[in-house]
Amino acid sequence: QVQLVESGGGLVQPGGSLRLSCAASGSIFSINVMGWYRQAPGKERELVAHITRDGNTNYADSVKGRFTISRNNAKNTVYLQMNSLKPEDTAVYYCNAAINFQTSWGQGTQVTVSS
Repeated sequence: QVQLVESGGGLVQPGGSLRLSCAASGSIFSINVMGWYRQAPGKERELVAHITRDGNTNYADSVKGRFTISRNNAKNTVYLQMNSLKPEDTAVYYCNAAINFQTSWGQGTQVTVSS
């Protein structure tokens, strides 16, 4: 049984910052790509960023230069540092990881950017 648990969401003013964390636990022998997706009300879930085990990263155009994804392989954890947040970044953010050659999802954490 594998579990992904996110933390770090909340309410922040435009221009502010938040850091999301996602820790994987359970019977893990392999974690490949880890990433973050988000889903705003009435919209489809979209990729925000992902990172390979070797540290190669990929970002959605809408967050390039503002968000930074990183991971700690020893802790089976992925992070998302979000700076210069905009109201359009408001969404539920989901952690995603390829664990034991299967895709796993976290339960999601709400990020709200509002004054």
